[in-house]
Amino acid sequence: MNQPLVPIEVRGIVKTAGGYAIFIGNSEKVFVIQVEHGMGQVIEMFLRGTPKERPLTHDLMLNIFTALGVVLERVVTSELKGTTYFARLVLKQENELGKSFAEVDARPSDCLALASALRRPIFVGAALFESVEDMSGLLREINGESED
Repeated sequence: MNQPLVPIEVRGIVKTAGGYAIFIGNSEKVFVIQVEHGMGQVIEMFLRGTPKERPLTHDLMLNIFTALGVVLERVVTSELKGTTYFARLVLKQENELGKSFAEVDARPSDCLALASALRRPIFVGAALFESVEDMSGLLREINGESED
């Protein structure tokens, strides 16, 4: 992935009639990715550090990463086609043979869940970041904040 990247973070999560609105961005701009109800709950649980009785699917993935010596370096939301965002997991494995990297196509919601669980960096492609509508005002309104 050879495109300029913008660091972002999860700025808010709002339950909606159809799932969850995940507000991601930085101090410059915030945009929304809609996710299904279950994924919104998972992301929220990871962000809050909510304990779980049994491993969720994302916990299983993280356990497999650990068993194989794989580290999640970062996640990148790279493009928008129609109303669908595309993202990638950037993984690193280091052993006696050296260091290798892999990029894996994944849903942005899965990327956000894994990055939230591990507190790993989240990025968005600069071109995509420029093209999305700024939803900072809506997030402030939802949070009951003034627009100082």
